[in-house]
Amino acid sequence: MATRRATVSRRTLALGALAALATGPGTPAYASGRHHREMRGVWLATVANRDWPSRPGLPPEEQRAELTAHLDRAVADRLNTVIFQVRPTADALWPSPYEPWSEYLTGTQGRDPGWDPLGTAVREAHARGLELHAWFNPYRIANHTDPSRLTPDHPARLHPEWVVPYGGKLYYNPGLPEVRRFVRLAMLDAVAKYPVDAVHFDDYFYPYPVAGQTFDDDAAYDAYGGAFGDRAAWRRDNIDRLVREVAAGIRRVRPGTRFGISPFGVWRNAGTDPRGSDTQAGVQTYDDLYADTRTWVREHWIDYIVPQIYWNIGFPAADYAKLLDWWAAQAAGTRTRLYVGEALYKAGAAGQPPAWQDPAELSRHLTLADGYPQVRGHVFFAAQDVARDPLGAMARVVADHYRRPARPPRRPPLSR
Repeated sequence: MATRRATVSRRTLALGALAALATGPGTPAYASGRHHREMRGVWLATVANRDWPSRPGLPPEEQRAELTAHLDRAVADRLNTVIFQVRPTADALWPSPYEPWSEYLTGTQGRDPGWDPLGTAVREAHARGLELHAWFNPYRIANHTDPSRLTPDHPARLHPEWVVPYGGKLYYNPGLPEVRRFVRLAMLDAVAKYPVDAVHFDDYFYPYPVAGQTFDDDAAYDAYGGAFGDRAAWRRDNIDRLVREVAAGIRRVRPGTRFGISPFGVWRNAGTDPRGSDTQAGVQTYDDLYADTRTWVREHWIDYIVPQIYWNIGFPAADYAKLLDWWAAQAAGTRTRLYVGEALYKAGAAGQPPAWQDPAELSRHLTLADGYPQVRGHVFFAAQDVARDPLGAMARVVADHYRRPARPPRRPPLSR
């Protein structure tokens, strides 16, 4: 209770700071230099060529130039961490003995691009003083449902019993122990080969719900779910096992490498669970993605968490301010670092609420977060939006909060 009162008090102070920024000039606390260590990150997405490379099939020298341009932009904006998506769809952006080269490089899955993107990214990021976090999607196989479009030696074709089609995509079944073992080996291969600073998962575990469709894991549940009261509890245990096993594997393969996860921003609504946030979100990670993100933080199964709080301050169903307060309370007293995922891609985007048409909205997020000592920085989605910045929202963040460089947070104690 004392922790909760302290958090609310800090929120009150933060709201006062926010009001001051909105009503008059001043120097935000971030610009004062007292936060000499904080996460200033950007996601660099490769799935569907979202951020990089700009299109498949570019010559290696052009792909390298585009990649280093994103790194240079991160330095120019005084960021310090790039979260690079290296396994977008059960494929690889490094020479993997387990999975094929990504089609997003050459246009053809399995074709050697003639260079090593992950190796280059690690080397070039470190040369610029940036951390490089390797971003993996554990279970997504393809953004279609046709296995014949995969390479003939793709593990999903060799083991069709591992595969579940759902919502127009193919997924590995998280309920199979052999699947968890395989995806763990495939991801840890990169950790063993490259001095990445962290392993990073996004928000995809069990897939987001699709109306009228059922994720068919009946056979796996019949085989492995007998000890659980219901299928939901079994599914959550499957994801918990993946998280704990990957954490242990990282410690074994490259001690000192961190492990972070960026979940959807709502664990549970308070209307579902009194421990949840004051939100009315249509998706809850605990119930819909079977990801018990709150437990991962409180038990320190991961070294950092980056909840995707992708809504504006005052958004009725999921208010950024309320979610920031809730996540700060969950991280309080734990060894799990809290960073906040920021929706830069919404700034100026058509169809977004009026708050996102204001270039100062994101800057207000950072001002508000500065009132919470649990918040150790922010990560922006995503690199192409940092580069283009059509509304000037990122430029405003840099001017208000990133006037001086900052080192990444110190390495926390290794997870248990």
